[in-house]
Amino acid sequence: MEKVIRKLTKKSEYSYYVSIPKEFIDKYNWKAKQKLTIEDKGRGALVIKDWRKR
Repeated sequence: MEKVIRKLTKKSEYSYYVSIPKEFIDKYNWKAKQKLTIEDKGRGALVIKDWRKR
């Protein structure tokens, strides 16, 4: 897996964002405004997944 470094940017008082490279968006067929889930795995690890309605 290729290592990509991005900055954490503050958007407003309570929101932050990290830009995701277009190659990853294309690889997973994600679209603009698509719902994603973020899981905290501890020790600074986050997992971003496609949101699936259950």
